Amino acid sequence: MKLIRFGNKGQEKPGVIINEQRKDCSAHFSDWDRAFFQNDGLEALQVLVDKEGATLPDVPTTARWASPIARPGMIMCVGLNYADHAKESGMDIPTEPLVFMKASNTISGPFDDVDIPRNSSKTDWEVELGVVLKKDVLYLADEAAAQDAIAGYCVINDLSERAFQLEKGGQWVKGKSCPGFSPVGPYLLTSDELSDVSQLKMQLSVNGVGKQNGSTSTMIFKPAYTIWYLSQLMLLEAGDLLSTGTPPGVGLGFDPPQYLTSGDVVELSIEGLGTQRQTYKSA
Repeated sequence: MKLIRFGNKGQEKPGVIINEQRKDCSAHFSDWDRAFFQNDGLEALQVLVDKEGATLPDVPTTARWASPIARPGMIMCVGLNYADHAKESGMDIPTEPLVFMKASNTISGPFDDVDIPRNSSKTDWEVELGVVLKKDVLYLADEAAAQDAIAGYCVINDLSERAFQLEKGGQWVKGKSCPGFSPVGPYLLTSDELSDVSQLKMQLSVNGVGKQNGSTSTMIFKPAYTIWYLSQLMLLEAGDLLSTGTPPGVGLGFDPPQYLTSGDVVELSIEGLGTQRQTYKSA
């Protein structure tokens, strides 16, 4: 299944895509949030789609595409998780997942405009594979148990303000948590429809010029391993979002570095998971 959400900010409703048409599920479910995933919502949704999918109301074509999941309890990110990106950054390949958090209020829609923060000169792009959990996990036994906890996969642009991130001391969260810095979607593809995420093509362009052209094949720590690893350290909850790292081609990696300016248009995609498009404006 392809889960979507639609509607104006603060008024989003849940839906699905059936035969390329967005369908409204709000008469049956309140949202694609922690309560939905934690209470076997995916199974109930599958029953609804199988029985009544064709008769669900169409979503208006003009309706905004929102993030396909509601605001999660946590956005956990993995840094330097692609061997070729670590090389581009001039850093050693990590021996354990390098993780950091991103404010959950950064979630935005895949086609929403994004504000370049005030006093920013180094706003950067990062196409990443997002993973959403369907159950709470703690002290998982193995990677198989972690895989079983995955609800689905999506595209996320893990936007970063590099000066805030790297030049102001402390944790990376400073450069990761600006408003709108986590465009997600256009849809969440359930894990039963994407069993192998190890060979997915990933692309990103700025103003039509290709910047990132990579593959999940160079990912160091795969999603199931990362979830298992994190569960040994902390409680991850249903509906949480894991952003799994980016391939080479980020602005910071160019010589000289390249960063976003007002009016720039970024398009990014992951094979099988759809395409995003954002226009950037000065805050």
